Amino acid sequence: MAAYKIGYFVGSLASNSINRILSKALLKVAPDHLDFTEIPIRDLPLYSSDYDQDFPPAGRDLKAAIEASDGILFISPEYNRSIPGALKNAIDWGSRPWGTNSFARKPTGIIGASPGGIGTAVMQSSMRGVLSFLDAPQLNAPEAYIRFEAESFGPDGEIKNETTEAFLRHYMDEYSAFVQRVLAAAPGHIGDDHPDSRK
Repeated sequence: MAAYKIGYFVGSLASNSINRILSKALLKVAPDHLDFTEIPIRDLPLYSSDYDQDFPPAGRDLKAAIEASDGILFISPEYNRSIPGALKNAIDWGSRPWGTNSFARKPTGIIGASPGGIGTAVMQSSMRGVLSFLDAPQLNAPEAYIRFEAESFGPDGEIKNETTEAFLRHYMDEYSAFVQRVLAAAPGHIGDDHPDSRK
């Protein structure tokens, strides 16, 4: 089976991020034909249109990483019932300058972990509105709102709970199938004729 390049964002900058642990767990249970590369967001300055005439290296690198990916996976906490600022800033960088939206037609998935019962559901709802505007197809089901329990995960993403492992494996299988469906529907590959695509 063909290999697909998946860029992924971890929406937390915290050194002890449970979503980084979740990202490691997801990579362990993902199908072998998905090749993952993290897209870093820590060094991005706050986006401003003042940069549009001359993007800094961090902004150019981010856009290049998105454009080199067949699909994008967002693994993120929820801050104040919405998208963490660092992640939203990265999305803004990736979608600008106007007319050079790097996310256009990239198949996306959204998943996140939280200690609380609603498990990033409101953040994901906010994210879906943003990605819809950016013309980024989204995996709508299964929804994945992970209540993080420390006893279910090791520090390097080991999954100690069989039910959790089965769910995360199912999610990644469904995301893989979604990426393949979106790519198959795009003649010549993603975005060849899309005005907001960059090659």
